[in-house]
Amino acid sequence: MTTPPPFLDLGYSLCPNDTFIFHALHAGLVPAPLPVREVLEDVQTLNEWAVAGRLPMTKISYRAYFEVMDRYVALRSGGALGRGVGPLVVTRGDLENLNGRTVLSPGALTTAELLLRLVFPRVQVVRARYDEIMPAVARGELAGQPVDAGLIIHESRFTYPQHGLHRLLDLGAWWEGETGLPLPLGAILVRRDLPRALQRELQTAVRRSLEYAYAHPQASRDYVRQHAAELSEAVMQAHIDLYVNAFSLDVGEEGERAVQELHRRAVAAGAVRTSSLPLFVG
Repeated sequence: MTTPPPFLDLGYSLCPNDTFIFHALHAGLVPAPLPVREVLEDVQTLNEWAVAGRLPMTKISYRAYFEVMDRYVALRSGGALGRGVGPLVVTRGDLENLNGRTVLSPGALTTAELLLRLVFPRVQVVRARYDEIMPAVARGELAGQPVDAGLIIHESRFTYPQHGLHRLLDLGAWWEGETGLPLPLGAILVRRDLPRALQRELQTAVRRSLEYAYAHPQASRDYVRQHAAELSEAVMQAHIDLYVNAFSLDVGEEGERAVQELHRRAVAAGAVRTSSLPLFVG
């Protein structure tokens, strides 16, 4: 078991839901077992860093979590699960089936791409940063390669009509129809080799940070706006309202079942290995 560090690097995205949740923890407004230092990156980069074991505590896609369960364990607080929160497949025109088509994806380790492959196992995937996808689909190409559709996440679900795009499929609605469960999108992980007591204290600190954000909604406003400079106030608030919910305070029994089912389907599809390790900090 490793010795706790003097401070903790915490990786999370610039998206409003993450900056809203972690502002109080980052700013030292709630008790924490260690000082926290923010590391802001896009989710795909954080996914890749987790595979490399770079950060002791990090936001990550649930799909990527299944790759690093031997090294990390999920906190019960701070993640993104819910209903009506799923990634969308968007196109310039009408398509009915994406099998054999070229679709832009925000990353191989995203929950979004896992869902896409569960629905369309013969889809052709080309990967790009999530903020490059809508402009490329609108143009019909990326770096000279034709693309038929795009897989969009985060605030893009609110802004895709501005690019002249149409929704082909809501993958979250597909998941809910298939399972009756909320969709697991992202989790907050800590290294399994940190002391168990520290894992629990960090879990409590994340929950307190979100509780502070709810109790003082204006406190994080400038921090959220700073990192979402291109979004309107209305889009920022809609993003927070959608992705931050009761599951962010605690995944609960239903959230655990949802994560277990996503893992089961990923294993059945041959995307990840099976594991008997606990999914969440006890």
